[in-house]
Amino acid sequence: MGIQLTRRQRWLHRYATFVAAATLFLIFAGGLVTSTGSGLAVPDWPLSFGQLFPRMEGGVFYEHGHRMIATVVGLLTVALAVWLWRAESRRWVRNLGVVAVAAVVLQGVLGGLTVLLRLPDATSIAHAGLAQAFLCLVTMLALATSPRWEEDARHSGTAAQRHGKTKTLTLVTLLAVYAQILLGALVRHTGSGLIIPTFPLANGRLWPAMDSPFVAYQMAHRVGALVVTVVAVWAAVRLLRRHGAVSRLRRPTLALLAVLGWQVLLGALTIWAQRAVIPTTLHVVSGAALLMTAFVLTVRVHRA
Repeated sequence: MGIQLTRRQRWLHRYATFVAAATLFLIFAGGLVTSTGSGLAVPDWPLSFGQLFPRMEGGVFYEHGHRMIATVVGLLTVALAVWLWRAESRRWVRNLGVVAVAAVVLQGVLGGLTVLLRLPDATSIAHAGLAQAFLCLVTMLALATSPRWEEDARHSGTAAQRHGKTKTLTLVTLLAVYAQILLGALVRHTGSGLIIPTFPLANGRLWPAMDSPFVAYQMAHRVGALVVTVVAVWAAVRLLRRHGAVSRLRRPTLALLAVLGWQVLLGALTIWAQRAVIPTTLHVVSGAALLMTAFVLTVRVHRA
């Protein structure tokens, strides 16, 4: 029987889940900015052409729209931290809410610097990487406020110690997905997305001539996709064989496989469609969804 939360606690969990979903939508909006080449459609910051609300046309729609959504997510995060501080008894959860606020503020500053410095690669990649880390932060808050969090702790201990390899595999999967997302950001922000315009072969070869750093970026991303696939499938097969009857583990495991397959397909479509806006943007947000799924699975495996 699950632990019963008060009405206030249930709403706190629902709100934290909503903030995580809003963050995923924010990443989608950010993907649209890069996919449409609208990063400098608004050349100033924090205002847009000196205004709070400029005319929403062309690339301004994507760039300023992204800023508006980011502002909303920032306010939602501050509200979540305040709510946690008032209603949450666990100090580490309250502190994590404060960390989330600091992360979203830093993310906003990085976004501004990206514009003011005219899209430098390092800042743009840091901006993308922090967005994904922030997604994991708010996902952790949604998990920690759920009714099953304390219940899972009852089943941990000696049983978990017998499955150290499973725990390691899920953690490696999570880290591999995050590293792959950073490689994807490197490819995207250095304009290396179509340096190799064919897939699955690279210009008709298994391994192309490494005559440019951009080719190296693209091939590193492709090799990274293979590594993520192998590790994720390995972890999923092990989990389904040993813990397939546990719905709390089976569901995110199956979700991980489904999102992984979708992500690989989107990566291929991005190349085949010559970086068309829709598949390219979906590839970005699907990568974030894959990270979120891997994070949930890793946390549950380490708890259950």
